[in-house]
Amino acid sequence: MKVLVTGGAGYIGSHVVRQLAGAGHDIVVFDNLSTGYRWAVTAGELVVGDLANEAEIDDVFSRHQFDAVLHFAANIVVPESVADPLKYYSNNTRNTLNLLKAVDHYKVPYIVFSSTAAVYGMPEQTVLTEDLPLAPINPYGASKMMSERMIMDLAAASDLNYVVLRYFNVAGANPEGLLGQATPEATHLIKVACECVTGQREGMSIFGTDYDTHDGTCVRDYIHVEDLASAHVMALDYMAGGGASQVLNCGYGRGFSVRDVIDVVRKQSDVDFPVAEAGRRAGDPAALMADNTQIQEVLGWQPAYDNLDVIVQTALAWEAIWLEKKQAGS
Repeated sequence: MKVLVTGGAGYIGSHVVRQLAGAGHDIVVFDNLSTGYRWAVTAGELVVGDLANEAEIDDVFSRHQFDAVLHFAANIVVPESVADPLKYYSNNTRNTLNLLKAVDHYKVPYIVFSSTAAVYGMPEQTVLTEDLPLAPINPYGASKMMSERMIMDLAAASDLNYVVLRYFNVAGANPEGLLGQATPEATHLIKVACECVTGQREGMSIFGTDYDTHDGTCVRDYIHVEDLASAHVMALDYMAGGGASQVLNCGYGRGFSVRDVIDVVRKQSDVDFPVAEAGRRAGDPAALMADNTQIQEVLGWQPAYDNLDVIVQTALAWEAIWLEKKQAGS
């Protein structure tokens, strides 16, 4: 298929682009390079453009007959969304609207949307199913929920088919060291811990040690980025084979605590680093894990990297590569 990938120069998008190319798809990446990198686009054509600019969107759609759109472009930092909500409603929600106008106008039949477990908010249960009420507690989650709703409403009014993928905690890197998370000032736990190992941070903090979990720290469901990427490729195949629109959780269905993760990073790197204990952050549930029954049944998805040691190993290997790239001025 001819596929447009928005945000394809970023962390997750770049891994998906590589897998799409391996599956034989023809790719155009549309990215403003605000947090992405030219070197991360390993296949297809890169168009530097911004979803805030409808003329730039129309230009790329008018030059290509797309069969599908994979939409990754977004801001993703929860605390920043609380401090600057309009940035998130502009870049995530409004820009999705701009993209959907072109999808509708040019009659693109398929869209895969990058969503998040943040749409669930603070649910009472710890293992989450897709049919739970959506109750986001921050602008990031709300901006993604609104985008989901726009996609669903457009699909109800047209021939558009969609797969919405709700990510849990994405981590790790391409096992060959070709790609990884290079986001400036990243807030993801495994990335932060790996930056401590390589000396890019002097230390890190644990936010909350009094949760009702096995060691008092928050428990999360960590999914390797390559397993997440494969779900996107399978979602395209599913829709092309006549599959109905779906909302699917992307996670392994089991969790690890903050202390568990730090222990594995220390073990895999054989490096100790300072870890301070701080109070809870507002809006952090004690534990969140994906019920992944649906994605396995609907797409036939089976993870290949469901192992925290492997996730950390790939993240550590990438961090050393990325540090060299930065020092070389890449």
